[in-house]
Amino acid sequence: MKKALFALACGAFVLGAAEFVMMGILPQAAATMNVSIPTAGNFISAYAIGVCVGTLMLVFGRRIAPKKLVLIFMALAFAGNLLSAFALNAPMLIIARFIAGLPHGAFFGTAVLISKMLAERGKEAQAIALTVTGQTVANMLGVPAGTLVAEHLTWRLSFGALSLIAALAFVLVTAWVPRIDPVKDIGLLGQFHFLRRPGPWLILGATFAGNTGIFCWWSYVSPWLATVGGYATTSVPWLMMLAGFAMVVGGIAGGRISDLWRHAATASLGQALASIGLLLVFLIPGSNASTAMLTFVIAFGLFFVSSPQQLLMAESGKGGAELLGGAAIQVAFNMGNAVGSMLGAGMLNLSGMNYHYPALGGLLPSLLAVTLLVVYSRRYETDTDAFERLREIEV
Repeated sequence: MKKALFALACGAFVLGAAEFVMMGILPQAAATMNVSIPTAGNFISAYAIGVCVGTLMLVFGRRIAPKKLVLIFMALAFAGNLLSAFALNAPMLIIARFIAGLPHGAFFGTAVLISKMLAERGKEAQAIALTVTGQTVANMLGVPAGTLVAEHLTWRLSFGALSLIAALAFVLVTAWVPRIDPVKDIGLLGQFHFLRRPGPWLILGATFAGNTGIFCWWSYVSPWLATVGGYATTSVPWLMMLAGFAMVVGGIAGGRISDLWRHAATASLGQALASIGLLLVFLIPGSNASTAMLTFVIAFGLFFVSSPQQLLMAESGKGGAELLGGAAIQVAFNMGNAVGSMLGAGMLNLSGMNYHYPALGGLLPSLLAVTLLVVYSRRYETDTDAFERLREIEV
């Protein structure tokens, strides 16, 4: 199980780094492509749109074994990142980023299902958190490394390295992930029946709103650290590493607490913490210490919510829609990413490039996410499935 989860975590590393590295190298990529930083936000949005479109692969690939699906997704990640490395202009980079984003949601939907099936009883959220750790480690190590490479060499090498790691993940998945039968085939339309209930929509709405709020500010964290925090551009990679460490800690903590408590209630705590962070970003004038602290706090909250939300959606799709349920949460996440990036660009343009204002623009959606999670918990988590969570312990 541990080898399989490690292989999946390597795939998550590639996709997590491909998604987030653009935030750290945005100024360099914008300069190379001769576009402004708000316009370069389209490099972020293109990936997120690819995530949403790519989820359809699960709708039509429901009869394919999960392991084969993961291999297909790694091949796409390899191609998209390689094309990004060799993009000649902004439109070409947008297309390459779109291709790189296609496997993202589908991969995580499939990886969550595999992790859940391999996990010990009562430790499903922790198994999912271990897989998602690949994404958080990407933010702790991959994104800062990519930012350093962009600062001292060229941002293109960041995507070239990711294509090589995608090839490695392909090999590891082939060797270590066991074959798992496809989910129960309930037909093309049957996969969407779980969406007739209001519960999944509350979770999807909370994920979309929460990430819209956070990414309204996070998409421009690199120039925020330089202009508001007063950091030299050479220091930004180390702050990205700090943020990545916060994501690792937040993801593990969220998984552990979620296995012991209500999933949606756990997620609401992380989202509330991120909301407080966004408010302080807007209110505090900014210094080296305050910007570093708030970067840690918001990054912690961003991934604290990840495991409980993904587990909620995988459970919502029980009976044949597990893959689509797990992928739907990634669609909501990345739609929030795309909308948040555009909203942040609008706030920058309206405020005359004042980097405090993207946080203000993201505060209301983040608070809406907290509200939706609390409503879900009060309405649907009165039964905590305590009996089902029991596991045998030999003494």
